[in-house]
Amino acid sequence: MKNKILCYITLTSALLIPITSLAAPPKPKLIVQITVDALRGDLLERYKANFGNDGFRYLMDNGTYYTNAYYQHGNTETIVGHVSLATGAPPSVHGMVGNVWYDRNKERLVYNVEDGNYQMLNAGAGVNKATEIDPTQKIATKDGRSPDPILATTFSDELAISNNGVSKIFSVSVKDRGAISLGGHLGKAFWFSKAQSEFVTSNYYYDKYPQWVTYWNQQKLAEQYSNTRWELSLPPEKYTVKESNPDYKVDLDGFKRTFPHPYSSVDNKYYSTTLTVSPAGDELTENFASTLLKQENLGKGTFPDYLSVSFSSNDYVIHMYGPTSLETEDNLIRLDKTIAKLLKNIDQQVGLENTLIVLSADHGASEAPAVVNALGGHQPATFDQKQLISPQLLTRLKTEFSLGEDAIRLYAQPYIYLNHNVIKKKGVSLEKVQMVVAEELLKINGIAYAVTSTDIEKNQVPNTHTMQLVKNNYHPARSGDVYIVYQPRNFINDMDGLTIASTHGSPWRYDTYVPVIFAGYNIDDKQISREITPYDIAPTLSSILGITQPSGATGQILTEVIKN
Repeated sequence: MKNKILCYITLTSALLIPITSLAAPPKPKLIVQITVDALRGDLLERYKANFGNDGFRYLMDNGTYYTNAYYQHGNTETIVGHVSLATGAPPSVHGMVGNVWYDRNKERLVYNVEDGNYQMLNAGAGVNKATEIDPTQKIATKDGRSPDPILATTFSDELAISNNGVSKIFSVSVKDRGAISLGGHLGKAFWFSKAQSEFVTSNYYYDKYPQWVTYWNQQKLAEQYSNTRWELSLPPEKYTVKESNPDYKVDLDGFKRTFPHPYSSVDNKYYSTTLTVSPAGDELTENFASTLLKQENLGKGTFPDYLSVSFSSNDYVIHMYGPTSLETEDNLIRLDKTIAKLLKNIDQQVGLENTLIVLSADHGASEAPAVVNALGGHQPATFDQKQLISPQLLTRLKTEFSLGEDAIRLYAQPYIYLNHNVIKKKGVSLEKVQMVVAEELLKINGIAYAVTSTDIEKNQVPNTHTMQLVKNNYHPARSGDVYIVYQPRNFINDMDGLTIASTHGSPWRYDTYVPVIFAGYNIDDKQISREITPYDIAPTLSSILGITQPSGATGQILTEVIKN
């Protein structure tokens, strides 16, 4: 018989602990991840006075609110930020180096979530081949969509794996890239088709639409805005911003630069685009997401479910009018009400106390140069892309390497891509050509840095914060040959023929600065000023649920949230 070791623990009455208090707290029934596109970190506080109590204020005042969150990558574009939120990693890990990049195998620009192996579903005909054109992109693709281009797992992927796919995982956005990124490889994603004015998906996710989606689309809710106008929701004296900026001429066939903004008629080719460049896009997104919440019975299962809702109108509005505009302020006031409506539906369906909510943004935004100049600044006019390939650069390529203009493939934010085949045939050093291009770019007024990929690979860049962000954006299969960083608030203002007031995509603090708020569940109400990164969100969610972190996560667990 084996010896038995008996252990006795004596506790005084003061130390007696009820056995029930030792049990782990119940897991949340639902995770809701809200992403507001281009919500720079200061904008919530800036426009807070006109918010109600049940939207942004509920999250800010009742949640753990991190007021100093910054991305750690250089190209602060939509897909980069969304996938970084999903994976807890920079683009050097997850591979999404920009909204578009040059694919050297396909020898063309590719859109971040395009996938020719899949096709778009159409509720009626089965396949939709209509071209989708984003008003802030210069590329239109007819291919299907999938998350396969994302090279790391997401939080939602790890959630699905942790319970063998029992958790229900959904993601909704006006933008395809906003939905697909956070839905991950194992969830379901829906986004708004501007060609059809309805929410769509691809056959990566479904063979046919769920009945409730078909019914939602048949209601044609987008048509309710036809021949109406986006008008100010408050008296003019209530706004922080007192007047619209007249220096930017936005005109989408009647949807102009100053209030009121008419949506025109439903048969106008710009109609659905104007919906997304206004509060209507977010209102439609909320309606679809709340319908999904109920129809898919989220938060009622054995394991936590996940819902991502990405509100994109703020990004489009800021592009067209700038962060300091009546349009941006009014759009956020209306989004506040839209989020309050979503939270109310979540409370009725699951209970906010059973729901873990996290809010953040994919990137910030630059102030419009005209706004800065009106305050006495001397911001230059926006950058002319034609300057990038200067006569001096072409002369050096010819003189030093016997190369012509065909040695340069193209520019796709933030990279210059060189023609490696042409350079190789000449027997010229790629590193030396990159260096010449970088040297000539640095001579152009408006460019702060030009960093070669060879220098990044050899770790031959200065040990500075900005250079670290540039390095974090580098992926060997997708990044270009020379990374361009423009001077602060200096940018190309032509997007698909539209003149814009503001943009993003730089490593400067205004573009990397976003809010991070955890709320609901048993989250404490406190404000924290220490610097964090949005990469921390995915590892923190994983820790709360006790599951594996995303495969490439570099973020840290936020202890202030976990210790609750």
